[in-house]
Amino acid sequence: MKSGILLPLIMLLAIMSYGQRKNSENPTAMNNQSAENTELALATFGTGCFWCTEAIFQRLKGVSKVVSGYAGGTVKNPTYKDVCSGLTGHAEVIQITYDPKLISFPELLEVFWQTHDPTTLNRQGADVGTQYRSVIFYHTKEQKQLAESYKKKLTESGAFDDPIVTEISPLTEYYPAEDYHQNYYNLNGSAPYCSYVIQPKVDKFKKVFKAKLKD
Repeated sequence: MKSGILLPLIMLLAIMSYGQRKNSENPTAMNNQSAENTELALATFGTGCFWCTEAIFQRLKGVSKVVSGYAGGTVKNPTYKDVCSGLTGHAEVIQITYDPKLISFPELLEVFWQTHDPTTLNRQGADVGTQYRSVIFYHTKEQKQLAESYKKKLTESGAFDDPIVTEISPLTEYYPAEDYHQNYYNLNGSAPYCSYVIQPKVDKFKKVFKAKLKD
């Protein structure tokens, strides 16, 4: 991302954050899934390998739970093997439970767009396939509006050299991934993939979003 647009993005975030907090008490449900606590909200993002995405969002203030899973496909109850075939239409995603009083949806969007490349179609680094696409599955009409508006502002600002290809779609069904995928980085930090791929992303994230980290 070009450094010259940081100030406009910060201003955009402040405006959108205000709107999110103002309306967060009356969300319009777009699916039957809800947070365990009615004061909490859900967000579902795909940024490539869910191990990486999970490790980042787990560390944000206001985020109480992150679950890796699958969304956006046509097969019910898919397995990891099914999704990896690229034939089910699912993306690897994380579902975030968060407190809108502590962190807004636009703030989550800021982390979303700054911690992966939203300009590469069906690919993040060495991970290639539709299951690794950049995607926001919205839960409410408000989330849809905020995501589309944020994407439009980023495009107009020239934040990225190439067009943003992030998909913005309603969440229809979400399936939690197998147990061994959950909390993966925290439990397998010494594994080669964690050391060479996830750790550098987490380190960079901590530097950029230091003020938003949990104690």
